[in-house]
Amino acid sequence: MSVAEVKKSAESRMGKSIDTLKVNLSKIRTGRAHAGILDHVQVEYYGSPVPVGQVANLTLIDARTINVQPYEKHMSGPIERAIRDSDLGLNPISMGDSIRVPMPALTEERRRDLAKVVKSEGEDAKIAVRNLRREANEALKKSVKDKDISEDDERRGSDEVQKLTDRCVAEIDKMIIQKEAEIMTV
Repeated sequence: MSVAEVKKSAESRMGKSIDTLKVNLSKIRTGRAHAGILDHVQVEYYGSPVPVGQVANLTLIDARTINVQPYEKHMSGPIERAIRDSDLGLNPISMGDSIRVPMPALTEERRRDLAKVVKSEGEDAKIAVRNLRREANEALKKSVKDKDISEDDERRGSDEVQKLTDRCVAEIDKMIIQKEAEIMTV
């Protein structure tokens, strides 16, 4: 395996780790409403669980309220129940043929707990990136052992992988700081 192949593989896999972190951070609730918060809420639709976004139109009324407009009238009850039963701590209100989901204000203690969760998610992403760096370095050492590349190429490749790792870790840190600031603003 050449240095370029190892680097390209590590780069794509580290990018996937960062994308996973973005998805995980988007699920963490801040004080403001956004339609993405209901993405992982599943509702029973003709015998199979589907995301709320597939059976209803999600819009923002204001900074603290989400409006859920079911595509079919009979889905109001199941959607309301699914949102209430989710682990988000939301209490939907039925308004005729639509459902309003007010976002309760976060307490200071809850904000600190969410900030800890954000740091934990960030640390998990950093660990994943560092494990990928280790795997890339092992692949480079194996290539030297198999006499596919020279030791100088291996050293240069390790330096490039380290720079890539540093860049990814810096991006993760930036995302964590941004999300913490978003959570801690009242």
